[in-house]
Amino acid sequence: MSLLETLGDVCVLGFGKTGVSVCAYLLQQPEGRVSSITLVGGADATVGEKVQGLADSGVQVQCGSDQVEGTFDLTIASPGIPDTSELFLSAKAASKQILGEPEFAYQESPTQWIGITGTNGKTTTTSLTTSILQYAGLDACAVGNIGFTITDQLSERKSNSWFVAELSSFQLATTQKLHPHVAMLLNITPDHLEWHGSLEAYAAAKEKIFANLDVNDLAIVSDLDEFCLAVSSRLEARGISVCHLAQTDPGTQNAAFVRNGALVVRLSGKEMELVATDALHIRGMHNALNALAAAACGLFLGIDIVSIRHALLDFMPLEHRIEPVKTINGVLYVNDSKATNTDSVEKSLTSFPDKDIILLLGGHDKGTELDKFAQKVSATCAYAICFGEAGPRFAEALRHVSGGRAEVVEEPHLREAFAHAVELARPGFVVLLSPACSSFDEFSGMAQRGHVFKQLVEDLAQEESGR
Repeated sequence: MSLLETLGDVCVLGFGKTGVSVCAYLLQQPEGRVSSITLVGGADATVGEKVQGLADSGVQVQCGSDQVEGTFDLTIASPGIPDTSELFLSAKAASKQILGEPEFAYQESPTQWIGITGTNGKTTTTSLTTSILQYAGLDACAVGNIGFTITDQLSERKSNSWFVAELSSFQLATTQKLHPHVAMLLNITPDHLEWHGSLEAYAAAKEKIFANLDVNDLAIVSDLDEFCLAVSSRLEARGISVCHLAQTDPGTQNAAFVRNGALVVRLSGKEMELVATDALHIRGMHNALNALAAAACGLFLGIDIVSIRHALLDFMPLEHRIEPVKTINGVLYVNDSKATNTDSVEKSLTSFPDKDIILLLGGHDKGTELDKFAQKVSATCAYAICFGEAGPRFAEALRHVSGGRAEVVEEPHLREAFAHAVELARPGFVVLLSPACSSFDEFSGMAQRGHVFKQLVEDLAQEESGR
């Protein structure tokens, strides 16, 4: 049952997928619930085919200015619009209430939510959690930042289904009543600082996932960084049950950790050993922690251990996330295009112990501090091939590391970087695209970058097979 009854005059911010989805949902509402719908794109927006289709269906469309015209009972904002922007503030001033899209979706359908956030690992953990629920025969749908707009799923949602929501800091920044039954915080490392303004503001947005938890709920929180540790302390001071996510046993009543090479979850003092870490298809300690978070959620919900084990053992790497593409002439090519920040790359590098790694690094420069990252790469990799807009800055940081083993190479684009990697690689090497940057200097997004890399690998395989 919706927490919102009559919606009245509604403004929707953003011409992208989320804005279009929200408008389509509003158009489906019973007569009298929505008085009018106004879709506002902002100063730089242009009317495309989907927006024109909404206009033809009766949606009023505004663009060409960041000043919102009219007055509204409710504004629903797309997550990519900062709450400090002129467009957001103008809409807020013109509205009785302003909500982000996940908050609106929650208020429309506020039962059986699982919320997952963190700088890295969200999508893998969301997919794994959904898989565990589905293995147990539950109706579950992965929604949110994973690529499926939550509002899109509202009309078809069954009363007994679970929403497993991957929630970005952008989406959480405007939440108010969002109340998952299980909420996870996987990690907090510097990212999206240009949007939030500071690391502290970014961390505060992440922490909002726990704002409405009560004693009947479970928080699953990493012990691996100072921000998460502080969040755990605040939650426990509120009387919230916290499952500590750690590499080794933290000794708490609720914990998820690795012991003797196996995944172990302890809830209310009861301990359950799940599967061996090396039996997982997903590589690295960070993915073992992702699996632990998903398993702890499943056990808390009462799912049987056999279903959880099967789900963990069957789960395959997601596209663009440490995705093995192919082995050619003894060289493994791995697509980790989703690694758009330095912390994510550092985790990926742990996935190939005792291997010679050729790291493809670069893209659109986020301006991240590189000193510690450069030391890690230089100590771990045989070669670092730096490309794209950020290539020169990454190469300079790596060359300043004293005593590092990585040989540094610069190339203008991904294609040339890949060709150089092929020349350098020897049997037993790993060629890893894990760029630590967004892709917008050369590609439309990280997915296109990953697809181009995979096509380069396929072309190489065909070339080698024809020799």
